[in-house]
Amino acid sequence: MIHASLDCRGRVLELDRPRIAGIVNLTSDSFSDGGRWLDRDAAIAHALRLVDEGADLLDFGAESTRPGAAAVAADEQIARVVPVIEAVAARTSVPLSIDTSHPDVMRAAVTAGVGMINDVRALRADGALDAAAELGTVVCLMHMQGEPRTMQRDPHYDDVVGAVHRFLTDRLFACQLAGIERKRVIVDPGFGFGKTLEHNLALLRECARFAEIAPVLVGLSRKSMIGALTGRDDPLARVAGSVTAAVIAVQRGAAIVRVHDVAETRDALAVQVAIGNAVALRKAQAPRGPWDDD
Repeated sequence: MIHASLDCRGRVLELDRPRIAGIVNLTSDSFSDGGRWLDRDAAIAHALRLVDEGADLLDFGAESTRPGAAAVAADEQIARVVPVIEAVAARTSVPLSIDTSHPDVMRAAVTAGVGMINDVRALRADGALDAAAELGTVVCLMHMQGEPRTMQRDPHYDDVVGAVHRFLTDRLFACQLAGIERKRVIVDPGFGFGKTLEHNLALLRECARFAEIAPVLVGLSRKSMIGALTGRDDPLARVAGSVTAAVIAVQRGAAIVRVHDVAETRDALAVQVAIGNAVALRKAQAPRGPWDDD
């Protein structure tokens, strides 16, 4: 792990154990829960419930980025998300994140209480890099091939792991040139964003490669790759597969998992951490031989 904590504008997210980001979609067309939390009071209650279930971070979004999704204007995103962020920020101390690529939405969300920008375009939109540098937040840089409306039309890579690694390294360098400190940057390989099932599996197997450059956030929850692997067409039926994928991602170096099903993921990671701690303790207490100093 590159560093031990993320300072989200005064709300610190320690990375001493796997952390869970709970998803709060204020959208009408997200692939899994579109429309469920459009009502302001329902969204606030959902966010606070995720904290009670064990979320260490809340990620708010007002524009779907599923394949084929339509764009949502910045003023509409702001109208949807800012009142909810303000209310939640006043009632919980966990760090808050905004899932957007638009500089105006970034600024409005940070004013409302957000301390992290989670951008599927890795701050490539006009003005986004400067806005993130100005705002002083943590930023999550995600890889995406193409745009949401077209990204799943025959994605191709000669070497998907190498291509994603180079892209994220280049974007990390761009952040540094813009004045964004390395300790404020995390990365996301972008599962399902311009990738086939085989691409996604390769990225999951090699997740540790990305942890070499920055802490890794992964978003696998309820995605079509889970449906393809389990035969579950209904995203709401993909909980077990999603939790398993989150555990595997953490085993392979992920620091944060972004999920819909917080309580189930929390329980699975608690077991994983306990087993890992027990193994480490047993190794530390094992008798040392004369060869151990070699």
